[in-house]
Amino acid sequence: MDELLRLWQSMGIANLDWGQALMMLVGGLLIYLAIARRFEPLLLVPIGFGAILTNVPIAGIGGPDGLLGLVYAAGVETGVFPLLIFMGVGALTDFGALIARPSTLLLGAAAQFGIFATLIGALALNYLPWFSFTLADAAAISIIGGADGPTAIFLASRLAPDLLGAIAVAAYSYMALVPIIQPPIMRALTSQAERAVVMEQLRPVSRLERILFPLLLLALTALLLPAAAPLIGMLTFGNLLRESGVVERLSRAAQNEIINVVTILLGLAVGSRLSADKFLTVETLGVLALGAVAFAIGTAAGLLMGKLMHRLTGGRINPLIGAAGVSAVPMAARVVNRVGLEANHHNFLLMHAMGPNVAGVIGSAVAAGILLALVG
Repeated sequence: MDELLRLWQSMGIANLDWGQALMMLVGGLLIYLAIARRFEPLLLVPIGFGAILTNVPIAGIGGPDGLLGLVYAAGVETGVFPLLIFMGVGALTDFGALIARPSTLLLGAAAQFGIFATLIGALALNYLPWFSFTLADAAAISIIGGADGPTAIFLASRLAPDLLGAIAVAAYSYMALVPIIQPPIMRALTSQAERAVVMEQLRPVSRLERILFPLLLLALTALLLPAAAPLIGMLTFGNLLRESGVVERLSRAAQNEIINVVTILLGLAVGSRLSADKFLTVETLGVLALGAVAFAIGTAAGLLMGKLMHRLTGGRINPLIGAAGVSAVPMAARVVNRVGLEANHHNFLLMHAMGPNVAGVIGSAVAAGILLALVG
């Protein structure tokens, strides 16, 4: 009889509580959204599976001595995984559109307004009895407005590790929902005539310009904002591998093998933070709500800057490209192109939108550096 009791007590079904069961369902939902709806499948599949694994009773897979716990400690707590992701992003990114039209940096910068607006919003929630966000928590939550998953994870691991799971899920979920969230905001803030504006073809960018750009960007970061150097440094290193033309093997490795392996491990590690005891809190709901607000404000701020540039340039800039200032690369640029084509079937905005889109990547990294310098 005692043996049967011990056998029963060793089973998962005997130790499974409602919170763990609910978080397993959440993990299954993330996997469903990734497979059936194609919402950021590269991240949501491993994050969802990691959430299921970490909530298996007794196994302790997400604990400090479990596989996912060890992966988290080695790659996320140290900040290594997000930085390696940034290297891969740099190797995959063509900065030509930004170099050809440097003024689009302003659109990427304007879209980061959502970050700082959300910082204030997170602190304002402390007036409600259910929330007690510190300044570091608020700073980590606010970076969701940049729509940059690796940056959000990097900053959260430094400032608010207890909120990492909620911040990561919010960041990647809203990135995946770009095609749903952004178009209504774009149509509400621009007129039919503005959306139909056809922009002039971008000038050709020389190889020398492409090589000098990452070096100049890194130099400016080192001189003005060293706190952002880890993110900007890896981004520019990856881009230099791409543009130098002499290390094709390294460039391909950064674009494929390295970023793929790190993406798998990063997703599983983030999923390990979705345990019931850490995720099922009122603060998590606050993070998810603030993330939606942050993304909407960032999109609106980019559009409003686009409208200003449209007027200052005599109508040569299509204000829609301002919505690509959030750094969901390249999805935000594709959404801009789609909405532009709806207004004018001859209006191809993809390359023009890539300028503010990659500027948003730089802008979110700079914003993270500013928050680290001020709060960290």
